Amino acid sequence: MRYIEEYRNKEIARKILEQIKCISQKEINLMEVCGTHTVAIFRNGIKEILPPHINLISGPGCPVCVTPLRYIDEIIALSREDNFIITTFGDMMKVPGSTSTLEREKARGAEVRIVYSTLDALKIASDNPSKKVVFMGVGFETTSPTIAWAILKAEEEKIKNFLVLSAAKIMPPAMKQILESEEVHIDGFICPGHVSAIIGSYPYNFIPSQYGIPCVISGFEPLDILQSIFRLVKQIEKKEAKVEIQYKRVVKPEGNRIALEKINKVFTLVDAEWRGIGKIPLSGLEIREEYASFNARKLNVPVEETREIEGCRCGEVLRGVITPPECRLFKNICTPENPQGACMVSSEGTCAAYYQYGRKR
Repeated sequence: MRYIEEYRNKEIARKILEQIKCISQKEINLMEVCGTHTVAIFRNGIKEILPPHINLISGPGCPVCVTPLRYIDEIIALSREDNFIITTFGDMMKVPGSTSTLEREKARGAEVRIVYSTLDALKIASDNPSKKVVFMGVGFETTSPTIAWAILKAEEEKIKNFLVLSAAKIMPPAMKQILESEEVHIDGFICPGHVSAIIGSYPYNFIPSQYGIPCVISGFEPLDILQSIFRLVKQIEKKEAKVEIQYKRVVKPEGNRIALEKINKVFTLVDAEWRGIGKIPLSGLEIREEYASFNARKLNVPVEETREIEGCRCGEVLRGVITPPECRLFKNICTPENPQGACMVSSEGTCAAYYQYGRKR
């Protein structure tokens, strides 16, 4: 890979912007469906430098944000059980459940540990054979191979106290759901780079073929995103619709076959609940019956009745229907220090991005 500065060249950015302006003057709505893209767009001020007729909409690209409330209540219920250790990435600690968070449960004495990889969680299980160690399997196609690998490794090494509570999801069905709902008019998709590094470009082909909407898989540097916008605008102006890969230094059309094999071996597709969107057919990854002994959901621990957070409009933000400032809780009650919804918790959440970068502008 070349030096990163080459993807942040101001002169090249100006030239791309001029080309975008020359192509079209009509209103265009582009949705990015990756939380890292959302943060990159805000951090680099891309919304502000684009022509006003090009509108960027943030979609359901944050895995923490789309994790349903019921799942958070499930993991909190497990944390309250004796001889359990909950292992999680740090951005899940403050996500509100119906009445608590993992952070509060830890303060009350629950054994909750932050890990940086599934390998860390597996080691904790190996070191604590008398306890059940549950890993929070939250994420999209990017993290799913590592979760699958951990389960296969646990089986190989006979680590029987390692469990996963899966909330893993796949992105294309959510894009289809957004298009089918027709709540938001979308002219093009900026497709996720990390997810596409695993699944490739083929799973998006239904979008241009069925809906006539162009897609460009983008990298994360400023010039990556600007070039992807340029390609989308050009397709729209020419009335074309296809899937392009801008992020060719990482993404191949066929994806990562080894990672996909791991996912398919351990997981099966199921209908899944997405926070703020509802149940999406065949959009979730559940552990196959062959590996049921590693499935924490099979423990059937009682879970409290789910109670939505009053006034939180995180779901509408995730669907691109509103922007965070349109929620009355945003910045008034809901802040990173006191998040009311998942969109303010995760660093990839749209509300967190608006709060951190939007107010500076």
